[in-house]
Amino acid sequence: MLEVQHISFSWGRKLLLDDVSFSVAPGETVVLAGENGAGKTTLLKVLAGLCEPSAGQVLADGVDTFRHPLRFRRMMGYLPETAPADPDLRVRDYLRYRANLRGEMAKKIRHRVAEAMDLCGLGEHAGVRIGDLSFGLRKRVALADALLLRPRFLLLDDLLAGLDPVSRLSFGRILAAMSSFASVVVSGHELDELAQWATKFCVLRDGKLVGAKTAAGVRSVLGLAAPAGEGAS
Repeated sequence: MLEVQHISFSWGRKLLLDDVSFSVAPGETVVLAGENGAGKTTLLKVLAGLCEPSAGQVLADGVDTFRHPLRFRRMMGYLPETAPADPDLRVRDYLRYRANLRGEMAKKIRHRVAEAMDLCGLGEHAGVRIGDLSFGLRKRVALADALLLRPRFLLLDDLLAGLDPVSRLSFGRILAAMSSFASVVVSGHELDELAQWATKFCVLRDGKLVGAKTAAGVRSVLGLAAPAGEGAS
């Protein structure tokens, strides 16, 4: 269980997150929705332990993530909005390096890398330089990196951004598979695609959590029109 308890975060005098609370049970996929600048990326950075909140706490299976950061990082996978990777490394070598860097036992690394590549559809690209891959495939590498240690908590920032429709569908299938073993928090603007796998939506506005549990509810809160052909609900 991931518990977000009264999180606030300030940058200088600007309050970016204001008393945000929600929880994510194992098997749940919670989608963070909101306009650009609403606080989604900042909140995910706080959940990932990259930004310490001004107030509140994050508990992962009862572990305070800021008091026990090393323990939490073994349980967490994080896909940032922009995922850097060495363009000169080949996919398999990069993932092996990342698994080793994150403290995985040497005898398990080969299996972990193979499992992550299989889940993300990277098997035929294992020996390709990352710099030679398309944007969508590089994003798959970043996602495989997040999945390497089979984490119990997955934090995915703008998962579907920049992907073509076929890739979005493929990523959606991966997202569904991930939710079978993890508590997932994912941000994005692609409400229709994400609604197929979301357990619930959490809408942020100006750093505050303003509710809404369905894709239709999100549109209502954000003042968005329904997609063409969709009737009133």
